Amino acid sequence: MSLFPESAYQLELPKMHRVLQKFDTTQLENVEETLRAEMHKKEISSLVKPGMRIAMAVGSRGIQNLALIVKTIADELQNMGAMPFIVPAMGSHGGGTAKGQTAVLEGYGITEEAIGIPVKSSLEVDEIGTVECESGTVQVVVDHYAAHADLIIPIGRVKPHTDFRGPIESGLCKMLTIGLGKFEGCTRLHHMGAIHFPTLLPVAAKLVIDKTPVGFGVAIIENSYDQTYHIEMVPADKIHDREPELLKIARSKMPKILVKEIDALIVQEMGKDISGAGMDPNIIGRAARGRLKDFDGPEIQRILVKSLTKDTHGNASGIGLADYVLKSCAETIDLGATYTNSVSCGNPEGGRIPIQVMDVKEGVLACLRSGVGVDLNAPKIVYIKNTLQLGEIWVSDALIEEVRRNPQLILCDEEQSIEKLQMS
Repeated sequence: MSLFPESAYQLELPKMHRVLQKFDTTQLENVEETLRAEMHKKEISSLVKPGMRIAMAVGSRGIQNLALIVKTIADELQNMGAMPFIVPAMGSHGGGTAKGQTAVLEGYGITEEAIGIPVKSSLEVDEIGTVECESGTVQVVVDHYAAHADLIIPIGRVKPHTDFRGPIESGLCKMLTIGLGKFEGCTRLHHMGAIHFPTLLPVAAKLVIDKTPVGFGVAIIENSYDQTYHIEMVPADKIHDREPELLKIARSKMPKILVKEIDALIVQEMGKDISGAGMDPNIIGRAARGRLKDFDGPEIQRILVKSLTKDTHGNASGIGLADYVLKSCAETIDLGATYTNSVSCGNPEGGRIPIQVMDVKEGVLACLRSGVGVDLNAPKIVYIKNTLQLGEIWVSDALIEEVRRNPQLILCDEEQSIEKLQMS
């Protein structure tokens, strides 16, 4: 079925031009050395005793060097005489099943064979107490294996959250509550409403720390190029004080699309390994319930998604943030995984599948013709690989002058038709 009369398809789309975006390139020179040094800080090493069964809580974000980080920590714990094991800490991801969550970890190279320690995946949880927020009282639960370990170590990336603002957003507190809460805990907390998360998650995390053997957290910050910028091990009793400071650092390292107005944003891939929302609202300015508060990026009229990442395993939660999607992409969506994640997170809007288009040209035309005040002869089009990797973007002719005026942007001598464009 065609969206337009045949004459509309005769519009020639502009050439796309490669542009490099310049951000701070500082990164850790040696991740393993940093981890070993952190492990041997007295306040950390003193928490680990020979014979301890230690649950390493590992989540489902696309963290750079995650397998290396997990492997190095596991090796150091074993050198100290401990017996570590891995627990998936990803709420309802992986279709909300134990097998699905194991598969997500496998996609990141985290397996029993690769890391050298067991992976214990289960949806069984233990209730540890209740906390209150403005919308009511909620019973907090924790993964059964973790709750019965001698020590718990959450490993996670600290970054701005996709749906709310507060002193603590995505990071160790979220791992301890929503991540280790599995499907049941994730659903219960989201039922209270994400609007209450700035106060609810820290309080729930404190309960988890008080009632379970949380030893320390491994906080990871990445730079604008998706590279490991900082790793820090934080004792449990200091997490609530330190995480807001780490969040400020993480926010300062967030990339952005450095143009002011976009008629059509083409996203090559989206997925849970890119962002909890598939496409990071901090980059596109859209959240499930409208424009992201305090967004300082470009004004984007329409968004077209071309495909899902391999490591999202068909979970397209967040696809509802797009306006259009290629039919070939829609056909790869695992509706069960997408709907489970969307419903348990209280975000059915994110699971709504946008209008399907047959190919890129039809999708771009749909974006342009449904936009407001778009100059069809000089449309402002931007093409990105995903919302995590923004060191390189492609822009249409109408944005070239703006690119040349910005010292953070470098126009390259490369052009391509938008229909054939595919970033590696």
